[in-house]
Amino acid sequence: MRRLCTFVVVLAFLFSIGALLAQTASSDSCSNPAEAKNLVNPVKPTPESIAQGKKYYGYDCAMCHGATGNGKGDVDTGEKMPDFSNAASMKDVTDGEMFCSLKTGKGHTMPLERIRTSPNELWNLVNYVRSLAK
Repeated sequence: MRRLCTFVVVLAFLFSIGALLAQTASSDSCSNPAEAKNLVNPVKPTPESIAQGKKYYGYDCAMCHGATGNGKGDVDTGEKMPDFSNAASMKDVTDGEMFCSLKTGKGHTMPLERIRTSPNELWNLVNYVRSLAK
């Protein structure tokens, strides 16, 4: 019985280390723009993923980027916001670049996402933003 408990504890520890390393890898990629551009979204844009991203967008993004993603939110940041609803303006932005903007923040007006530490949650938000331009 003691061996089993030890095995479970060691297994849980190794799993935690693996999860931490995977999260660190995403953060490290965000510090290098060339790597960020090539990050691949591992989360399929399912209806569930897009719905979860929409919820996050409503909480944290719509106030500046607009409810429809048109860049015309209620908060005036003093900067021109990108129009997420315009497919032509979004075609040159990769999912990886968008993920890293969310993860690390952008400029003075867009804070980094400390609340959502899970990469999957950020990828859900990327999927929702992508859906606005369709």
